[in-house]
Amino acid sequence: MNQKTTRRQFFKKASLVSLATWPLSALAQTKSENQSTKLKVICVGGHPDDPESGCGGTLAKFSAKGHDVKVLYLTRGEGGIEGKSANEAASIRTKEAEAACAILKVQHSFLGQVDGNTMVNNEWITKMTEFMENEKPDLVFTQWPIDSHRDHQAASMLTMQAGLRTKRKFQIYFYEVCAGEQTMTFHPTDYVDISNEQETKRKALFCHVSQDPVGIYACGHEAMEKFRGMEAGVPAAEAFVKLNGKNSPSSIL
Repeated sequence: MNQKTTRRQFFKKASLVSLATWPLSALAQTKSENQSTKLKVICVGGHPDDPESGCGGTLAKFSAKGHDVKVLYLTRGEGGIEGKSANEAASIRTKEAEAACAILKVQHSFLGQVDGNTMVNNEWITKMTEFMENEKPDLVFTQWPIDSHRDHQAASMLTMQAGLRTKRKFQIYFYEVCAGEQTMTFHPTDYVDISNEQETKRKALFCHVSQDPVGIYACGHEAMEKFRGMEAGVPAAEAFVKLNGKNSPSSIL
């Protein structure tokens, strides 16, 4: 054991390596008994309602198991309410996001980009990298890059670029939103059973009153949860694509 590594740090690192090499379905079922087994989970989304739509059940499950979970919204949804100014819309959607995260029992942050005008450049890659360096996540969920919405693409690309630059590597999983309409060509590698979290997810999603939550849920989400559940052999599930490469679990330390 390195003299600079305490016994507590050693066991924490060993536990995280072990956990991070498990399938996502097993990780989501793992209860954090103490600090040595607690995972830091981050979910990145383009707008308020994206993380809730794509993996709200999974986030609720990780939180309920005692892990630290935080949602990072790229924007405040400034362009998402017809007839409202950017500032008015941002204020409304920020409150909706806060309410949704409270139901999921997760923390939240905003990166500071503008809805409909997101950018992937060195400035924002640096900001995302700094965020990840400060948070030191073990698992990061982000949007699938092949998507019809530019803000969703930006969330995905910034996350991947940050993953390549952070000293402490993390495992990335992509999630889907409005599959077939926004998320395209999504072929899952992992599933998380959200049968017990489905109602919590629905309540969180319905906090986004300004976004027509009934319409959002009808935008394939309820049907997709059932369909992914059928694929996984459970009543309801969320699906993910695991990114392999430099961000693999073996690089977590």
